Amino acid sequence: MTAMITSNSSKKEHYYDPHSGQGYLAYRLKTVQRKSSSVCKRSSKSVYQDGPKTLRETSTSEQLSGDECREAMSVIKHSADRPVVKEKMKATFKHRQKMLHDPDQSSLILDYFPRFLDTPGLIDQDFTMLFGEDISGKFIAKWPTFYKPRILTVCKGLHTGTPVDDLLSEESNDYGWDSDLAAILMLVHILPPTAKGKRHGKISATEAVDHVVKFMKVGTSMVTFLEKVGSAQPFLLCVGEKKNSIQTFYVILDQKAIPCMAQTTVAAFDELFKAHFVFAVSYDEALVNFYTFIQTTVYGIDVGTAKESPRVKEIRARVDNIEV
Repeated sequence: MTAMITSNSSKKEHYYDPHSGQGYLAYRLKTVQRKSSSVCKRSSKSVYQDGPKTLRETSTSEQLSGDECREAMSVIKHSADRPVVKEKMKATFKHRQKMLHDPDQSSLILDYFPRFLDTPGLIDQDFTMLFGEDISGKFIAKWPTFYKPRILTVCKGLHTGTPVDDLLSEESNDYGWDSDLAAILMLVHILPPTAKGKRHGKISATEAVDHVVKFMKVGTSMVTFLEKVGSAQPFLLCVGEKKNSIQTFYVILDQKAIPCMAQTTVAAFDELFKAHFVFAVSYDEALVNFYTFIQTTVYGIDVGTAKESPRVKEIRARVDNIEV
């Protein structure tokens, strides 16, 4: 490259003009910077060992490649037959995983596979292909009967203050979340955010809760709402007349709304958690302790190898030793 730049003045000007700051090199630098910005938009700087961004080996069979894969992706985009879409999504799973771990393609995954945006159930399908039926079903099976009552007991014993008191009372009023989601959000308070470096100040647990779930009243413009969303990491959007009477759930990713198949807040949060792994997106920095607890303790993913804070280990021990 150096020889080409210095061989004559015309080629030098073509690659870079020091007076105007223009030329091929300047153009390429701007292009690379734009692409890098797009990729980093929905990815925290911190990547934790054995988390959502870990490339995992799967034993999935009957996967398409080459021309057959490209043809299937075309069918996915244009077919109105949901069973066909789900079948082709299964057959392109490994190709999609490869794209998600390619920095040049990961941020375009919803452009290549837009049916995530209108076909509920695809997040759960991909997650199940990653981890199997047993792990995929753990949160819905175990949270309401095992973990929820124990988390409530831990919260009552910690005396963590007014925000938790408000969550504890939400099931008895008409303005708060239902008791299932309130219990999930209590976990944010007992596993609060920690400061991450000098540039990122510590936020409160109440502020961190807003990184997990947001409410939108029925009739509000989704387009207007998404335009105002600043969060880069996935969160759950609940749409209804009141917080404890939700009609529709969405996982918001890259300012796009992915419809949930869920009919309950527990099932909707299950899809939100799974979206991190399905789209290989790291946890929000303010919620690393919260999501790591859900990952290792409830789903049983990467137990013993995932990086856990002392606080996560402490709360798991408390929960395991409670008799309800």
